Amino acid sequence: MGLFDGLLGHGSSVDPADLAKRLDGVLIDGERAELAYKVIRDFFVFTQWRLILVDIQGMTGSKVDYLSIPYRAVTRFSVETAGTFDLDSELKVWVSGSNEPIQRTLKKGTDVRGIQRALATGVLAPR
Repeated sequence: MGLFDGLLGHGSSVDPADLAKRLDGVLIDGERAELAYKVIRDFFVFTQWRLILVDIQGMTGSKVDYLSIPYRAVTRFSVETAGTFDLDSELKVWVSGSNEPIQRTLKKGTDVRGIQRALATGVLAPR
């Protein structure tokens, strides 16, 4: 699946030019974004080697936090769907060497099953 075939979001489409700009200088030689999900302004980018959580901060969005998690470091993960009264979903990723998970809140309507499937593919698929 190509990158732009798998782009999904919460109520809005991912701007391919913006994603390419945000990943410029982040990906290493030979690495490619295989799947990306947009949640409001933030991105979840799945490459063949890692998950990159792109957190766009501030009013202007000029401050950006890139959190890279190699799949080999993921010890477990959890994706919780939204409920009737709890409108947010939640992503938790535990990495080796840390007792506390990395947590991200996902808005209702986010393709949590797609995120779960992408994580499972990265963590569980034979390399």
